[in-house]
Amino acid sequence: MRIHRIYTSQPLEPGCQVDLEKGTAHYLGRVLRVKTGQAIVLFNGDSHDYAAEVAVVTKKGLSLAVRSRLPAIRESWLKLTVAQAVSRGERMDQTLQKCTELGAIAFQPLLTERVEVRLRGDKLARRLEHWRGVVISACEQSGRAVIPEVREPLPLAEWLEQEPEGRRFVLDPGAELPLSEADIPAHLELAVGPEGGFSDSELKRMHAASLASLRLGPRVLRTETAAPAAVAVLQSMAGDL
Repeated sequence: MRIHRIYTSQPLEPGCQVDLEKGTAHYLGRVLRVKTGQAIVLFNGDSHDYAAEVAVVTKKGLSLAVRSRLPAIRESWLKLTVAQAVSRGERMDQTLQKCTELGAIAFQPLLTERVEVRLRGDKLARRLEHWRGVVISACEQSGRAVIPEVREPLPLAEWLEQEPEGRRFVLDPGAELPLSEADIPAHLELAVGPEGGFSDSELKRMHAASLASLRLGPRVLRTETAAPAAVAVLQSMAGDL
């Protein structure tokens, strides 16, 4: 029988009992119809998995007994932040999902000249919650025990003013240097444009901020394809794939 792997935001320790969040309890109890004593794997983003079993199932909730801490899947030594220009709906979801599965450690959504999505107030809060849920689901599926951070969107100019977390690059179809030939450091941030790409003025601003342009192959990729493809190439170069 398949052992389901489930996220919880609660602290986890061997020997504790966890009352699962309402939505998760409903999914396990009513959709998957788990039974008392059934094995479950829990994680909360602390870099460990936890072996647990169903202790109590009621109409109102579900509790798990945590039995032991499990070795976590190894994370890549490459610490990669994807600075992705915000795209519409499922395109952004796909970028977050696939880049999480491939090992990105953080996402910085960017607001650029050609971004059509407008995010303010409650709409921004709802979208951030949704994006973080997409990332958690990708961690559940892929076995990652570290949850990538999804930050609040920033205008490109503000992001460029921040202290870099590593060397910064930008994907640019017109660049001379292929991504596969770049000297990749252990910590890096990769900027990926929206549909239509970065404008010429934005590219000039990024070059002035010491971002190096990299080309991802001979074809122009859609924004939801470009970031996962680039992360896959980088992780392959790092020996992770």
